[in-house]
Amino acid sequence: MAEMTGTAISGTTAAGIAASVRDLVGLGRLAPGDVLPPIRMLASDLGVNRNTVATAYRQLVAAGVAETRGRGGTAIAVVPHVERDGASGGRRELIDLAGGNPDPRLLPEPMEYLRGYEPALYGVPAEDGDLVAWARERFAEEIGREFGIVVTHGAVDAIERLLAVHLTHGDAVSVEDPCFLAHISTLRLNGFTAVPVAVDEAGMSALGLEQALAGGARAVICTPRAQNPTGASVTAERAAQLRAVLRRYPHVLVIEDDHFWALSTAAYHRTTPAESARWALVRSVAKFLGPDLRVALVATDALTGERLHARLGPATTWVSHLLQHAVASMLADPRIEALRQTARTAYAERSALLLDALRERGIEPGIAPDGLNMWIETGAQADALAARGWRVRPAGAFAVGDAAGAVRVTTSAITLEQAAAFAADLAEAR
Repeated sequence: MAEMTGTAISGTTAAGIAASVRDLVGLGRLAPGDVLPPIRMLASDLGVNRNTVATAYRQLVAAGVAETRGRGGTAIAVVPHVERDGASGGRRELIDLAGGNPDPRLLPEPMEYLRGYEPALYGVPAEDGDLVAWARERFAEEIGREFGIVVTHGAVDAIERLLAVHLTHGDAVSVEDPCFLAHISTLRLNGFTAVPVAVDEAGMSALGLEQALAGGARAVICTPRAQNPTGASVTAERAAQLRAVLRRYPHVLVIEDDHFWALSTAAYHRTTPAESARWALVRSVAKFLGPDLRVALVATDALTGERLHARLGPATTWVSHLLQHAVASMLADPRIEALRQTARTAYAERSALLLDALRERGIEPGIAPDGLNMWIETGAQADALAARGWRVRPAGAFAVGDAAGAVRVTTSAITLEQAAAFAADLAEAR
């Protein structure tokens, strides 16, 4: 957008200049992407010291109203572009291996579990008692310390709220690279800075985490199992290494996004050390009960739980008790447990179909996958595979740092025939 002149902006103090810019944004006279006047020019127009304008611009950036563009100056912040998982779009004739969704045939029918629900009114406790009791019983042994349970509108909502109650705009957050799309979106939309930490077959790099925290990151989001997009799970040895790093930074908020807990073939190895003052273990029901059941169970320290409860209290913003009741009823049903075991086995078998087909073609994924997706490092690009009839996700969508030459392939509903055909086409497209 064209650079605006300084005459529309007023003020003689940093706070006044910043308020003037915010007023102009509110009135629509400054639009996202508009470049603010150079500091020297605006200072001359307003008759103030250059440091006063520089301070005003820093305040605007800190508030998320503006963004710095290096030599391009300071501009009104734009709404970040974010990738979304699930909706693949594009050509309908392509075989979709990009969506990242669970197989709907392995999800339960939720309607019967609504029976017995009693309408909840304002002022009732925010959490369903049966659901909290279930979570407490199953989390206790793995956590090994005092904790509270908070119910949120899914895992992404939980992580966004956790960051919001402890961090401020511009704070740095350590994340896996490549990274889950929703984590990238959350950080961008809330004005946090993503610090990439490499992922290998054992999970998040301990050395990379050390470097990120030494550089000032105030939070870390780690996926202990079935990391999306790579499928990596944190090993016992790597978990110990990560705990050792985090012990040296007890003030850092540690978030474990154990999204695939109900279906993973890997054991859970806790990365949060006892020394961490602020922490959360997040487990949603999306992968095995259905994405539309917007419920996640968050185990967390007392202060963090108190802050989350303040935002998800019984007044207006609680998670629907209807959904909580349905989830609690499902978790208590032996049929759902049997379906969970069936789905767990099916997803592992389908992933193995593609893994075997790739190996027959001399292609070895760098990470043995767990979960609904496989990360394949290859010279083949997504558009080259699309030309052969396959829709996959390119590496760039998940990149925090430099994009790797890889694709993410969803295996949740893949067949033997599809696995063989895809492996053949991938080998030819490399």
